Amino acid sequence: MHYFYGEIQIKPMNILLVEDEPKVAAFIQKGLQENSYTVTLAYDGFYGSKLAMENPYDLVILDVILPVQSGLEVCKNIRSHNQHVPILMLTALGTTDDKVLGLDSGADDYLVKPFQFSELLARTRALLRRNESSPSKKHEPRILQFTDVVLDLEGKTVTRAEIPIKLTAREFKLLEFLMKNTGKVLDRATIAENVWDINFDTGTNMIDVYVNYLRNKLDKPFPDKLIHTVVGMGYVMRLQK
Repeated sequence: MHYFYGEIQIKPMNILLVEDEPKVAAFIQKGLQENSYTVTLAYDGFYGSKLAMENPYDLVILDVILPVQSGLEVCKNIRSHNQHVPILMLTALGTTDDKVLGLDSGADDYLVKPFQFSELLARTRALLRRNESSPSKKHEPRILQFTDVVLDLEGKTVTRAEIPIKLTAREFKLLEFLMKNTGKVLDRATIAENVWDINFDTGTNMIDVYVNYLRNKLDKPFPDKLIHTVVGMGYVMRLQK
């Protein structure tokens, strides 16, 4: 179905939902369809992965615990094939370590069960808006440099003092945001919104965990420290010997 407003033809957004619990799947599917989204449903990880590889979707909503193939495996498969489609993971596992695993596998956002449909809908809209606006990034610089750190946005590589630094996708995105805001103190909410595209959960230390990951790789082996804590305010990237 297509919707027409004047001379403008609007095509509904296509969402792939991978969820093995029939009642939960039906609840989500019905709610999204009532909000004018087209929903394709898969009940296991293998079939969900197959659909994601063979068809273009605007968003993937993916449960973590799935039969045949786990949601984490599906997420990694999708990311190896498509770097741009947003992925929202759903799970009953809500610890910081669980969230880190999901985000490291390539997810853009993480929603813990049980949840209100209104929250799922809000996150769906936010991820779709972000994905639609991504072409505007074409005019951004391809190489970022601060002191002896060089970040290549296209090649997805980082070096410090010409030494390669191996980062996960999320660590890379965190470093990119810090380097684009050198000298600015960034609170945790701002980091969460820009690096994870999610609202900051005051009950989690996920931001601090990732900052520590990045420090261990980028700062610890070198005499000059670049990532600093501003107590009670957040983090800043600046040269401080």
